[in-house]
Amino acid sequence: MITHDKAALATDGRYFNQAGQELDDNWALLKQGIPDAPTWQEWIAKAAKGGKVVAVDPTVITASQARKLSETIKKKGGQELMPLQRNLIDSIWGEDRPSKPTGVVKVLPTTYAGKKFEDKLKELREQIEKEKASGIVISMLDEVAWLFNLRGSDIAFNPVFISYALVTLTDATIYIDESKLDEDVKKHLMNVAIKPYDAIMSDLEIFSALITKSADDSKQNHTELLLTTDASWALSHTLGKDKKPKEIRSPVALAKSAKNETELEGMRQCHIRDGAALIEFFAWLEEQLIKKNSKLNEVQAGEKLDSIRSKHDKFVGLSFDSICASGPNAAVIHYQAKPDECSIINPNAVFLCDSGGQYLDGTTDTTRTIHFGQASDEEKRAYTLVLKGHIGLDLAVFPKGVTGYRLDAIARQHLWQYGMDYAHGTGHGVGSYLNVHEMPTGIGMRIVYNEVPLTPGNVISNEPGYYEDGKFGIRIESKCNCPE
Repeated sequence: MITHDKAALATDGRYFNQAGQELDDNWALLKQGIPDAPTWQEWIAKAAKGGKVVAVDPTVITASQARKLSETIKKKGGQELMPLQRNLIDSIWGEDRPSKPTGVVKVLPTTYAGKKFEDKLKELREQIEKEKASGIVISMLDEVAWLFNLRGSDIAFNPVFISYALVTLTDATIYIDESKLDEDVKKHLMNVAIKPYDAIMSDLEIFSALITKSADDSKQNHTELLLTTDASWALSHTLGKDKKPKEIRSPVALAKSAKNETELEGMRQCHIRDGAALIEFFAWLEEQLIKKNSKLNEVQAGEKLDSIRSKHDKFVGLSFDSICASGPNAAVIHYQAKPDECSIINPNAVFLCDSGGQYLDGTTDTTRTIHFGQASDEEKRAYTLVLKGHIGLDLAVFPKGVTGYRLDAIARQHLWQYGMDYAHGTGHGVGSYLNVHEMPTGIGMRIVYNEVPLTPGNVISNEPGYYEDGKFGIRIESKCNCPE
């Protein structure tokens, strides 16, 4: 957030350490989730006191977030929340702004997807019928990719492509740069309309006009388009010029998170291959550090791990930048080693490795914390408490309808007994050859994790940790499948 005389960065506990190191004195750090600390909404509303206007890019905030922020601004004495026609950062970029990605889109065969996209569309239309609507706008990139059994490369580490989708009771349209689609994809999408990416807004304006025209008609519901709760304020504003569009939790997100048997088996198999890669890496690293007394830095270790992983069957790429952190660097939750700034790996310090891969049959994300020398009593105690929480959560048995919010304390209880904790969630959903962080399911203290119960077929991480700034960090992460 930037005002005429102030600037602030808001982040959660995963980045407190890193942000504190990287921000200069021109920035205030807003630590989200800390008791009595202001939220970013409260900070910006206070800055708007005295009748000031707050501007925001409507494509990067959801409609519900915009409504809540607008209310907060007005309560604090601000004037209004205004949607920008053009992102101000884009204007600063000018001609230097990087061009949009143009990665080629590929078909994901049913042998990996487990279900034809036509069947997925049929099930989605049944949900649309239940809502008594005519269609739904899908704006989340992983939802579009999953729904149509397609994968791309527009976003680093996430096999998605920049697009929208509009599914009605009779038709389906993908809004995308058509140059990304080869003949195989076009044949795959034979009965799906292809339109330019930016055409979504003009089409929604047409639907908005139809809805307005039939406002007094008993058939109004048959023209209404649904938006998901993740849809941007820009989409909501365009579709609902005269009324608030109906918003629902995305049925695509819910269906995607409950993996079918083909996807679950793919996740099992890719984790076996990925686990073999990790074991080979740790054996190599131990030999280099202990037997050969090599002076390896964190970047070199990460590159070796990436090389080993890339040799395995069905490997497509990494699911995120590999984290190899030695000693104090392990306390930086999302540490990223850089060639000119990284540390030499100290065999007498904690070594944390968080890494994962994208495979045609699934996505992996695993963290292991090891020690090549003699750990201190403090490190041993922290590791033991984290491990006890990890095992406790893995063994948890719970009834239908329980959410990840309610399970979170199982992983923290042993740390809490010693006044210890960690400032990140305990688990996140994982996609099937999709985003390594997949909503809406997860395990954590954020209230959002109390909205959707865990469901058979969910694949979720189990990753408690503990971090002692300036000393060491510990995290143990494996994947769990919610059974029947």
